[in-house]
Amino acid sequence: MADVAMISTGPALSGALAAERTAAIRAEVNGQVMAILREPGDRVVAGETLARIDDRAIADAWLSARSGVTQGELAADIAKRELERATRLNAAGAIAERDLENARRANLAAQAQLEDAKARLAQAQKQKDATVVKAPYAGLVAERTVNAGDVVAPGAPLFTVIDPATMRLDASIPASQLGAVRLGAPVNFTVTGYPDRRFKGTITHIAPSADATTRQVRVIARIPNTGSGLVAGLFAEGRVSSTAHEALTVPFTAVDQRGIRPMVSRLKGGKVERVEVTLGVRDDATERVEVTAGVARGDTLLVGAALGITAGTPLKVSKTSDTTKR
Repeated sequence: MADVAMISTGPALSGALAAERTAAIRAEVNGQVMAILREPGDRVVAGETLARIDDRAIADAWLSARSGVTQGELAADIAKRELERATRLNAAGAIAERDLENARRANLAAQAQLEDAKARLAQAQKQKDATVVKAPYAGLVAERTVNAGDVVAPGAPLFTVIDPATMRLDASIPASQLGAVRLGAPVNFTVTGYPDRRFKGTITHIAPSADATTRQVRVIARIPNTGSGLVAGLFAEGRVSSTAHEALTVPFTAVDQRGIRPMVSRLKGGKVERVEVTLGVRDDATERVEVTAGVARGDTLLVGAALGITAGTPLKVSKTSDTTKR
């Protein structure tokens, strides 16, 4: 049916969805994986433990480093007291300046050794903490690439965690259409798996230059994932809504463009008649096209294969007929 609706135009976008925040979690220490505590699909909170790596050797190093700090603190305290004593004796003329200088040097050396011991303990603590693999933020475990019993080295991939609250679409548009895109421009999407739903997003990034070979400009659209219904990897198709206006529209499938002029098949007085129409803006998202002349609002039109019905043919349309677009 010909009807009045909002029609929009703008560059088309398509591609696979990805989570806007993705963390590839890698091992930071050598060791055997002792336990896997979370699996792909599990929801996690920030700081939640995903896996544990054998920490026995690291724990021994940590204990040794802590002992070094304790000993360093004792030595530093003794050196400080000796310096205070030497300072008093030197002031009383009981010891030479050289003895005071030696006490100062001993104190500085003890303090330096203590700082070195603290640094070793901090490094050992960092290594010890790294044996507990944690989620960096709240989200979903998207992938696990390690098993209990595996021996890992620093840099080995362990998990991928994503934040599903916001998805992103990386796409490209022709440089010739760049003028129709701006930061913050709305984007309407359809997504594989959700044929009856439309999703809204916004343009958050426009590349400063076009690809020298393809003359395409990279853009990124951000899509709020309310309810976390969207998942990474789904294919999305959409269009940047650069302009919109109300117009008389008909379905794409109602227009026959095989001839010189576009035509529609209208049902009038119980018979099919062929009518030449003038087309305006196409809206690929809604699959409707503006008609500026030839039909009126409420006209019943044939669609699809029914366009082949000869003009003048009597036709009765029932409620269950799929030859018209109501």
